[in-house]
Amino acid sequence: MKALSETDKEYICEIQAPCFQDLSYEEAALIRAGKTQILFHRGENLTKQGFFASSVLFLISGYAKLYIEGNNDRNLNLSILVPGDFAGISAIFGLNKFPYSITALCDTQVLLIESNILEKVLRKNPAFGYQISSRNCSFDSHLRDSLYSLAFLQMNGRVASVLLYLDGIVSEGHNVFPLLSRKDIAEFAGLSTESTVKILKSFEKDGLIKLHDKNIEVLDPEKLKNISRLG
Repeated sequence: MKALSETDKEYICEIQAPCFQDLSYEEAALIRAGKTQILFHRGENLTKQGFFASSVLFLISGYAKLYIEGNNDRNLNLSILVPGDFAGISAIFGLNKFPYSITALCDTQVLLIESNILEKVLRKNPAFGYQISSRNCSFDSHLRDSLYSLAFLQMNGRVASVLLYLDGIVSEGHNVFPLLSRKDIAEFAGLSTESTVKILKSFEKDGLIKLHDKNIEVLDPEKLKNISRLG
C-alpha cells in the first residue's frame, strides 16, 4: 500500500470518472480536499470486515473482490469491483463498520473520500447522488441474484450463475478471469474448490466453456443460462 501525491509517477488524475463530471467546481474542490489516493498491491486489503469505516472508497483503476469472511478460512465472494465503483457508501448513513472485506486482485488505485464530505456533496447535488444510487441498485440486484443462487440452486446451477456474472463483467471490457483462482470461483458459488473444478471440467467437456490455465472463456452462454435457471 502506498499513498500517492501528484508528483508520483503512478498518480492518476482522479476526478475524471463520469459520475464526477456532475460536480460543480466548488464540489470538486471539496472532494479533493477530503480525499487520499492509495495504491494497493495484489492481495492487499482495501478494507477489513468489522473495521471502522470513516471513508468511502472509489476505484480509479484495477480490480478488487468484495467478500464476507467466514470461519475456517472459508469466505463468500459477493462481487468484483471495477473502475468507477464505490464501496462503503453505508458509512454516510451512520453504519460505521465495514460489513465486508475487499482485497485487490492486481495493482489497484483507490480514492478514500471522507464520508462526511461526500455526504455534504450528495445533499447538494442530486445528479451526483443519482449516479451513485444507480451503481448501488446494480449491486443490490446482483446480491439478490446471489442469494437466490445459494438458497435454491444445486451445484451446477451455482457455478453457471457465477460464470455468467463474471462473463458479464468481461463483456464490459474487464477480463477478470485470469485474476481469479479456482478457489475464488468456488467462493462465489459457496462450494468447495474440488467440486467447482469438477463442474468446470464437465462444462468444458460439454462445450460450454474453454479453460486456458486460469482464464475461462464462455462459449455457450445460453446453455449456461438454462443450467442457471433450472438449477
